[in-house]
Amino acid sequence: MSTTVEAPPRSGYWTVNPATDEVVHRRDAWTDDEAEAALARAASAYETWRRTTVEERVALFHRMVEVMDSHAEEYGRRNAEEMGKPLAQAIGEINLPKRIFTYFADNAERLLAPKVTEIAGASHSYTQLEPTGVTLAVEPWNVPAYQAMRAAAPTIMLGNTILMKPAGITVNSSLLFEEWFREAGFPEGVFQTSLLTSAQISRFIADDRVGSVTFTGSDRVGSIIGKQAGEHIKPVVLELGGSDPFVVLDSADVTQAATLAARVRLANAGQICVSPKRVIVTDKVADEFIATYAQIFAAARVGDPFDAETTVGPMASVSAAQDLQELYQDAVDKGATVVVPGGRQDGPGAYFTPAVITDITPEMDVYSEEAFGPLGMIHRVADADAAIALANDSKYGLTGTVFGADIEEATRVASALDVGGVGINRYFGAPIEVPFGGTKASGVGRELGDSGMDAYANVKSYSIG
Repeated sequence: MSTTVEAPPRSGYWTVNPATDEVVHRRDAWTDDEAEAALARAASAYETWRRTTVEERVALFHRMVEVMDSHAEEYGRRNAEEMGKPLAQAIGEINLPKRIFTYFADNAERLLAPKVTEIAGASHSYTQLEPTGVTLAVEPWNVPAYQAMRAAAPTIMLGNTILMKPAGITVNSSLLFEEWFREAGFPEGVFQTSLLTSAQISRFIADDRVGSVTFTGSDRVGSIIGKQAGEHIKPVVLELGGSDPFVVLDSADVTQAATLAARVRLANAGQICVSPKRVIVTDKVADEFIATYAQIFAAARVGDPFDAETTVGPMASVSAAQDLQELYQDAVDKGATVVVPGGRQDGPGAYFTPAVITDITPEMDVYSEEAFGPLGMIHRVADADAAIALANDSKYGLTGTVFGADIEEATRVASALDVGGVGINRYFGAPIEVPFGGTKASGVGRELGDSGMDAYANVKSYSIG
């Protein structure tokens, strides 16, 4: 039975439907005894799991793909209810973790094989990736299954076990993950969805049984977790905020660039770390670009995530919608031009009508802060060099995009962007096959691709005389 609540308490894990403001699920955070028991299970499971063969792990990974596929709709319905993602998008999210598990299953033998190196005076020398213990993963709410499995797949294939602490507002969908591992046949304790408190997270980072830490979320919290990991000499992966530039040059296919930039920006109600939040367009093509981009924003259908016609659901929480409204209103008050009007809707729920603004200046909060929601921001610049300067004038450096038919110029601009990954004439996103991570306040370390296991591994070298 749903009940209405104004503000869930900070302790515990509560799911509030952002379309209705109703509490639909609640769970207490673990007691210290429950948390310790989970860590003990993970440490015990590690001693057995690390000795399984690569072939055994690969077989379980393939089975896990089948299990996730069979539960895609169940996951999607839970996720749509608790964070407002349109149902089709929520169900489709499962394709991402399926691809991640398939990638590491298909490449495990190669990735875990010894890397032979010639050393003078040694008959045989090689480097081997070896497990380190329990991985502690603290994961966000915006794409829960993808984020959790992006951390889980490489560390589990390596031979580690994992404790995954979910975001409070998506606990109901996150509780499915441990069930999937169990159904796929993984031993108990290899993966546990862990309802930890902040104090328990700190204690676990300090615990010798925890070999590595990964966190996805805000740079504010990431700096705290990074500091704690550093104090205890633990490897850490931090995937933090982003204010990714989408650069459109004079030679770009403007219709293609504008259509892609707008559609990707509206996906998941703009609540994606690698969403192209800052569009930077040269004057020569700006008018044409803005017209196409604005048309797509204006046509977005905001509504119930369970309505098949909805393209943009509510934001994940009322507080998130209020924060975005403050950024939007501040920009308007300080002179931003409103191309497509929008903003926080009256009534129940966390609905925010997508808006587009231009003429953004450094005095506006949105110039430097991450706009995590469906707010399109377009900057006009004189040329490619001005685009580079503006793109790099940010504390963030996650990913970027450059559009231009002049490949030499587009490549020059892409190479000058201070980011962890860049797409040229395509949206970069977070491809499964290459390392993913950022620079500056967007974090440290990499996940996915061939280096996706490194942060969770002891990269151990052997030299035989």
